[in-house]
Order: sequence, then C-alpha cells, then structure tokens
Amino acid sequence: MEKMARVTTALGSGNSGSGAISGRTMFCHLDAPANAISVCRDASQVVVAGRNIFKIYGLEEEQFVEKLNLRVGRKPSLNFSCADVMWHQMEENLLATAATNGAVVTWNLGKPSRNKQDQLFTEHKRTVNKVCFHPSEVYMLLSGSQDGYMKCFDLRKKESVSTFSGQSESVRDVQFSIKEYFTFAASFENGNVQLWDIRRPDRYERMFTAHNGPVFCCDWHPDDRGWLATGGRDKMVKVWDMNTNRAKEIHCVQTIASVARVKWRPEKRWHLATCSMMVDHNIYVWDVRRPFIPFATFEEHKDVTTGIVWRHQHDPYFLLSGSKDSTLYQHMFKDASRPVDKANPEGLCFGLLGDLAFAAKESLINSDVNRKPYPGDRRIFFFKKPEQTEQFAHVSSVLSVFETSLESGRMDWFAKTARLYLLSGKPFAELCDHNAKVAKELNRPQVSTTWTMVRIMFSDPANPNHNLSNKLGTLPLINSFSMKEMGAGLCPDSRLDRSKSEGRTDAIHLEPGNSHISNNDENEETEGSDGQAEYMFGDAELDDDDLYSVEHDNPAEEHEYTLPQEAFPLRHEILDNPSAPEHLQQDKADSPHVSGNEAEATCLTPIESCSLISTSQPLYTPHLPASFFCPVVREMLCYYAEQGDVQMAVSVLIVLGERIRKEIDDLTQEHWYTSYIDLLQRFQLWNVSNEVIKLSTCSAITGLNQTSTTLHINCSNCKRPMSNKGWICDRCHQCASVCAVCHHVVKGLFVWCQGCSHGGHLEHMMNWLKSSPHCPAGCGHLCEYT
Repeated sequence: MEKMARVTTALGSGNSGSGAISGRTMFCHLDAPANAISVCRDASQVVVAGRNIFKIYGLEEEQFVEKLNLRVGRKPSLNFSCADVMWHQMEENLLATAATNGAVVTWNLGKPSRNKQDQLFTEHKRTVNKVCFHPSEVYMLLSGSQDGYMKCFDLRKKESVSTFSGQSESVRDVQFSIKEYFTFAASFENGNVQLWDIRRPDRYERMFTAHNGPVFCCDWHPDDRGWLATGGRDKMVKVWDMNTNRAKEIHCVQTIASVARVKWRPEKRWHLATCSMMVDHNIYVWDVRRPFIPFATFEEHKDVTTGIVWRHQHDPYFLLSGSKDSTLYQHMFKDASRPVDKANPEGLCFGLLGDLAFAAKESLINSDVNRKPYPGDRRIFFFKKPEQTEQFAHVSSVLSVFETSLESGRMDWFAKTARLYLLSGKPFAELCDHNAKVAKELNRPQVSTTWTMVRIMFSDPANPNHNLSNKLGTLPLINSFSMKEMGAGLCPDSRLDRSKSEGRTDAIHLEPGNSHISNNDENEETEGSDGQAEYMFGDAELDDDDLYSVEHDNPAEEHEYTLPQEAFPLRHEILDNPSAPEHLQQDKADSPHVSGNEAEATCLTPIESCSLISTSQPLYTPHLPASFFCPVVREMLCYYAEQGDVQMAVSVLIVLGERIRKEIDDLTQEHWYTSYIDLLQRFQLWNVSNEVIKLSTCSAITGLNQTSTTLHINCSNCKRPMSNKGWICDRCHQCASVCAVCHHVVKGLFVWCQGCSHGGHLEHMMNWLKSSPHCPAGCGHLCEYT
C-alpha cells in the first residue's frame, strides 16, 4: 500500500459553522442510479457509487464538477458494482466500497495509475451491505454482509483479523461508536440490534429487538454518548439510550414508508434526517421531540432517495443526497419546505373506552360563536412553556374531552366474545350455533341472528330425501284446496283408470315459482292411514285445472312417456294402490255433508289423490348453492368492518374459510386481521390473538407467528453458541443437552432452570422436584418448576 499523506488540517476553527461552506441548492445528472454517497472530511468532494457508477465530484460554489471516474478498464468487474461507499475521515486518499459480489475493496486515490484499486478482500459469500471506517484508527475497516457475518480488516494485512457472527439473518448496517473506542453497533433483518466489543469476536455485548421487521440503518449521535438511532421496515425511527443496563427507547418517530437511511444533523441535538426505501421520494428532517410532523422536507428527487449525508460534520445547513433518478443534489436548509407552516394545529384521538379528545387553537374555539355545548364536554386550557432550544411556532390550544357513559363505552362484551367464540374444531353448523348463542347471551341480537343466517346459508342439507319434514316442517301448510274441491274439480269422465295408468307417468303441470311437492318417500306414512292428507304448494293460488291434468291417451299408442334430457328428472311410476277400505268409502258416501256429485267422485279416494300429487319429485332442489349467498355475505362483512366490529368480520371469515375467502381481496383481509389482532393484544388476549393468527386465511398474517422465533442455544459445558446442527458441541465435543436426572441426551422437550441452567427431560425434572427442591445436577441451587 502506497504511503498516504495524513490530512492534518480541516476547516479552521474560525470557519466552523454556517460561514465555513458557501453554496446554493444545486444538482447534477449522473450516468446511472446511485446506491450510496460519501463526502470527504474537508467537504470539498463527494463520491457517488452504484451498480454502474463510481465517480468523484468536486463541490464548487455554483455546480458539481466531475473530478475522477474510478470505473476503468474495458470490462469493469463486479468489484465496481457498489452497494455502499465510505470516504475515510482521516486519510483523504482512502475510500472503501462494498461490492454486490461479496467483495470489500479499498481504493487509494494517491496512486499514479488510472486504476486506483488497492486492497481486495473476498471473504464474504454474499453481497456486502455496509462498510465503515473506524473514526480514529486509520487502518481499521468493518463490513457487514448478507451472509450474516461482520468482518474487521486491518488494511496492512491481506485478510480479515476478526469475524463476528451475529447468529442471525443478514447484516444491514454496521456503525462504529464515535465516543466508545472499541464498540460498534450492527442491525439485522430479523429486527435485532447488537452491540459488539471489537476485541471480543466470540460474543456480542448486548442485543435487543428494536423493530418489528428488518432494521435497515443505524447511526450514533455525534454529541450524546450512547444515543443510537435506528430505522426499519415498520416505518419507524427509534432513538435508544444505550447508557442504561437495558436499551431504553427514548424517542420514536412515525414515518409513512420504510426507513432506508438515518443521519443525525450536526450541531442540532434533536434533529435527524431520514429517507425511505420505497414509495416516498422525499427527505425529511425530524425533531424527535415532535415526532408526528417533519421539521423540514426536501422534495426535489423524482425517485427513491438512496443515500444522504451532511456535507460537513460541523455544518447543519447543507445536505447531500443521491437517488435512483440518477441525480446528485445539494440541499440548502433554508430552501426546505416546512410542513408545520401548512398544517392545522389540531388533534383528534379516541380512547379505548370510547372517549374522544379534540385539541385546537384557542382562537379557533373562541371565534366559533355558534358552537353548541355537548353533554360530557370538558374543556382544558393549557399553554406549553417554550424552551429556548426549540424552533417551533407556539400556539395556545384548547383540549376538549367528550366522555361516553360507562354503559355505552364498556368493552366487556369484546373480551368475553373473543374468549367464548369457537373458530375451529367442530362442524360448521355447530360453530355457528355456538357463536350465535354467545352473542345472544351478551345481548347482541343482531350478531346472533347473523350467525344463524350464515349457518342456514352455508350448511349442506342433512338429508335431501326429507325436504318436507326436515327443512320445511316449520313453515305453514297452505291448504289452497280441500278434498271437497278436488273431487268437484274432477268430472266423471276424468276419473283415473288404473289399467291405463300402468306403464305411464301422469304429467303434473305447475306454474313456475310454486315451490314444493312432497317426495314419495313420505307417502308410506300417509297411504292407508285414516288421517287427512295434506298438500303443500307455494304462495300463489292455483285453479284446480292448473294443479294437475289427467290425459286420456291410448296406451297402445304411447307405450312410454319420456321427458327431454334438459327437463326435470323423471318421476317413478305410480303403482297400483289397494282399494280403499270399505268403511272409508261407506263413510264417505253416507256422510250428510257430501252432495251427489261428490259421491260420484268417491272413486278418487284421498289415498289415491295423495299418490297422484305427492309421488312427483320436487321440480327443483330447495337448497340454493353456497356461491349464491357469497355476495350478500361479503357485503355483510364489509358492513360490520365499517361499523368498527372487525371481531365479527374476522370471526365469520375464519369460520367460513374457503367458502368466502376468494370473494374478498387479500389487502382487505389483511387490514381486518391486523386491526383485530391489535385490539386483542391491547386487551392482553394473547392466546386468542395467537389462535387468530394461526387460523388466518391470509398468508401475510400467518407469517406473523414465524418472525423472531429463533432460539439460540449455548453449550452447557463451554458456554459457546451452538451451531444448531445437532446435540454435540462443535468446540468442546460434549453433548449439550444432557438430562441432569437420567444423564441421557435430551432429544425431545427440554426444560431448564433459568437460575443454574441445568435441566433435562420435562417428566424427569417434574418428578425430581416433587421430592426435592435442590437441583439434580448437584450444584446446590434451589430450582422451582412453575
């Protein structure tokens, strides 16, 4: 490595501050999209790196000037494809890049040749996401890769001097602490942040879960020792105080998109800048004390911003940025837009029990002379005492709180419903009936009725052969004609001749829409009995001639009557019925209420007439297909969700499962699930929440149970991390999970004491602790199984 001149002079002490750097808001077009940028210590040059660009630009008064193109050669290798770049803050000629092929490359700008590549390290197996120089050690370089490893390089040697394994997923960012010489922070895709001592590569000093999802970036505060800012895919920026025994979250900023980069603003204790990984192209500067609205916004880029850096470590007024829109910008802070100037100083918030709080400027409230007082309205006037360090516009605000009555605002029903509802494990009809009963007992009749309707709509017919007795037994029978009217409707010439009825099926004509005709299977109870035959038709009244007609065809000419294939199914033949008992015919003829014409028609007995009408099959199946009700159920679910009852929407969604899932788009389902799970967790209904996640029909929700569930095990002998590939430790070659009672390897359920770390088979440990409180390993610890 060629000798590099140490830069001993930075900006003079008299030039620190806004007077040190002059310029304006300006930009230049790049040859390709940028992935990262970095600025040299004297703030006179900036390096831009990407997959197809690696250039150095000079920062002049009015424009960017290209100084050097580092992509040289006819066929540039993948070593030039950069995911990250950093300019050393002590050596002005030293650069480091993280290549997408897993290489870590250093560049010496003092080389006389065109190719400035100096060192090449190819120890990482996958893309290197981040490189970071030590702030005070000239030759120390740190890298973090997609392979889950971090490596420390001494640039005077040909290979890494230390390898750090986070026992986790890919490393997204590494940053040396500015104040702590040996400490660096690393952020991971599983949501964890680890703190390492560079002298001890075998184990991290501290680890904590910072975000719900990947942590893309982190940055140490330049002035406050121990403050670490992290940004993640959960759209949050969090500030952690690392000076305490446990990492303590002291500020949280909610953004509108995944946070890709975070950089503290120089000389401004409370300010930090962020840019997003997707969707949002703007750069925001936040005051962490007011996390709901940006302090300043830069809106120049037309595509995602990939890199941000403050131009000088002691100048808070110039910000440099690179973007996928192939532009490089210098932003002046005075040109930034201030969202607070356009925002209304008003706030609205619902309490968990239905209370409503509303805050607005006092002048707005007092100027509204038509404002009517509402019941339960409590008004609170307050004025925040201004701090000298804040640059906020102060307003005096009025807070109105609208309290709901205790009865109307109680949420007991929600928790009870969540606990008592059954979502799986029983047949569909039983689930619906049980949930309807639960809703009814909690005085929610509409919900109860909805469950009942869902059961009726989607239950399969229990036995399709019993349409009358099972499904229609509760409906009123419509006696639109009596035996007397039937007899009068048949003239003597139209009496049935049994000899003609053999081999022929009588046609019965019904108007469309007349519902049900009894199946012949039920005639076994009717024929031959003394009871009166009942007939059931639809709501429309029919004339006697429309109910049935008896045709007088010659059996010799018509041997068989066949229906078309697309018509209703064939009825079976009407068998000869035995003659009615004589006492029935005698009673009928002798009855004083029977006229002469009716007596002549007594050959058509009630038994025969019953056979005539009721032997036909139903004209159509009385059970509509489940798909017929899907649009109605979809509207019902949307109605409940819009009313705020996501519990009902999600519960029905889970119980119906595949019957309704395709009717509702995945995004809507995911929104309902996340809302309901959030409510369950607020009520600390963890088991119910877990069951909902497990039974979810939405793939994005079922994956929630699979995040951050990795269990890292250390060997009980040498205390080193296990490789999780077996029961034998790679280092000490001892069995790690040995039962303290039977001294065999535990290959199933393992239980251990958190006090002494000894344990074994669950059943063995339970039996041991029943008779003795002391640890079976003989360490003397008083173990307890709860």
